[in-house]
Amino acid sequence: MREVLHARGHENVSGEHASTFEVTTDDYLTPAGDCILGVEADRAPADFDPAFVAACRDAEATITARFEAAGHVETLTGRGDPELSFESDRSAVGRTSDYVDDRTILVGAEFAAEGFDRELVAALADGAELTVTLSVE
Repeated sequence: MREVLHARGHENVSGEHASTFEVTTDDYLTPAGDCILGVEADRAPADFDPAFVAACRDAEATITARFEAAGHVETLTGRGDPELSFESDRSAVGRTSDYVDDRTILVGAEFAAEGFDRELVAALADGAELTVTLSVE
């Protein structure tokens, strides 16, 4: 099962956060948002298919996030958690920790925003279109 979000980069994308990455439906980004990789997302966790959400609530689930922009691709994995609610209508957040809130889409991520390929981050800072594909096994 998978979910796809389309967003775009922003001049303030820095990809410097050490424990999270995020894609938001907001149309702006301040320099303080150093985990945000994309803005103006066309979907949020609250829009995801209930079957996808149920699969992600399995503690044994592997969730893969694939980010593609301007010919650059970054893929990482994390895991599901029974506490995932996917209720946010604004932001999708991946975490290296086990913390869960309504924005969380995966926990135990291999890396956060600071670990993303710098060429991908630079393309997003130039406003590139971003496609995020989430899949769960």
